[in-house]
Amino acid sequence: FEKPSAIQQRGIVPFCKGLDVIQQAQSGTGKTALFCSGILQQLDYKEVHCQALVLAPTRELAQQIEKVMRALGDYLGVKVHACVGGTSVREDQRILSSGVHVVVGTPGRVFDMLRRQ
Repeated sequence: FEKPSAIQQRGIVPFCKGLDVIQQAQSGTGKTALFCSGILQQLDYKEVHCQALVLAPTRELAQQIEKVMRALGDYLGVKVHACVGGTSVREDQRILSSGVHVVVGTPGRVFDMLRRQ
């Protein structure tokens, strides 16, 4: 990133302060990087338990968000997992029980994982 987009300029300070941020913008404007950066700023990396939940309407979007979160948090040691349909429930359970900082998922799979807990 060289220069923040307009949506990032308006949103990053309130997001990093822990305020609710509602923004709408076209594809490719940096919305995902904005909220991922805000979440990563607030995590306590010494505590390996779910500190943030990101819900996405589709499997593809959840996996894209997970990828961005991993890339931005690579050197911070962030543990992120995508809970989406079409993947192994047992594997989700194993990863979640071992501890993650952020869960990204679709509502159906996240609800299913909570119900199984």
